[in-house]
Amino acid sequence: MISCDGERCRIEGPVTLANVVAVLEEAKAAIPAASRVVIDLAGITEVDSSAVSLLLEWRRAAQRQSRTVDFVNWPPNLQSLAELYGVNEVLGGNG
Repeated sequence: MISCDGERCRIEGPVTLANVVAVLEEAKAAIPAASRVVIDLAGITEVDSSAVSLLLEWRRAAQRQSRTVDFVNWPPNLQSLAELYGVNEVLGGNG
């Protein structure tokens, strides 16, 4: 579900309440401890509010560690949820 090439990572598949804990755990092992990481969201196929929570957690964790995480290639369904919850700007959404 998460693959990384250097400081760029890609998520593929659903990110929902049913699997968000597994995605979070997988990310801990897969995402490099670089000063800046770019996470490509284009491969996400299904989302619910837990996907927004996951992105917020990654952003908070990066800030605690004085790192930067950027999210790119937002799928429309995830973009809509970020806008609905009013966190689009916090997450750097492209809408």
